[in-house]
Amino acid sequence: MAAVIYKCPNCGGDLRFEPEGQQFRCEYCRSGFSKEQMENFFEAAGVLYSCPSCGAELVAEETTAATFCYYCHNPVVLAGRVQGEYHPDGILPFEIDRKKALDIFGKWMAGKKYVPKAFYSQDQVEKLTGVYFPYWLYGCQVEGKLDAEGTKQTSWTEGNMRLTKTEEYEIRREGTMDISHVARNALSKANRKLAEGVMPFEMEKLQPFHMGYLSGFLAENRDMEHTALAPDVEAEVRQFAEDSLRSEIGGYHSVNVRAKETRIQNPQWHYVLMPVWALTYRDKRTDKTYYFACNGQTGKVCGELPVDEGRLLQLFLAVFIPMLAALLAVWYFI
Repeated sequence: MAAVIYKCPNCGGDLRFEPEGQQFRCEYCRSGFSKEQMENFFEAAGVLYSCPSCGAELVAEETTAATFCYYCHNPVVLAGRVQGEYHPDGILPFEIDRKKALDIFGKWMAGKKYVPKAFYSQDQVEKLTGVYFPYWLYGCQVEGKLDAEGTKQTSWTEGNMRLTKTEEYEIRREGTMDISHVARNALSKANRKLAEGVMPFEMEKLQPFHMGYLSGFLAENRDMEHTALAPDVEAEVRQFAEDSLRSEIGGYHSVNVRAKETRIQNPQWHYVLMPVWALTYRDKRTDKTYYFACNGQTGKVCGELPVDEGRLLQLFLAVFIPMLAALLAVWYFI
């Protein structure tokens, strides 16, 4: 089973998706093609690789792009195809290219003094990888009703007396709202931190899935179905509807909610891929994986950094020894 490589119709060179121009660009003759042109040139296809070390599943268009796992840096092996139930419904194309992602990484690292140099060495930084992560998107209509009792108080003074009048009101609020693009990471493995930390995305830019967008990037396949996510998502939607109805009640000194009801209609789930620049580092001493992740659309950054204990010890000694010497000198003279 061979990987798909998109070739330039003009010169036969490799085509890669270019975030800056939102086109598919030839590496050699620099010809550019739109998504519509790509659809006419190529038939969608793809391959799925599975990392034997950490279990991450990666979709890659070129065999050379899959020579290491972006998460644990170990070799990966061919496992199947992206088709059927694993074929995404939509995709958010990369808008941030590698050069800009490296610039964001450099600014993020600036001022972080006690990180091992191996984390940001040239060899390590070269492993910064554009990855499409899998997400489930949820949408529905939710109907809500809320019954409450509100009170208003008016106070005034008559002679030496302070009088207060309390008025009670029956309150009812109800309505229907459309919910869309509630995103949930579709990974249960350790690398889900990378996918969750860079949210949210600008969902209005979602495109129908096309394999050409994967050219020059990796993409990880989901390992969670929406049925496992549904209870938490529906609970969040219901709470949002209740809070929205509650926010419509104003002008009362106190409100006591007596009854509330929400009903979800027409729930829909869509499987999509969204862009992340990812860099991971495995500390051989502790066998723990640290990471940097950047939203490939908005530039939002998250990460977990290792600590160079040797440099921290040097700092401690540089501060502690002079302080100890000063304390001993004071003690001596006293």
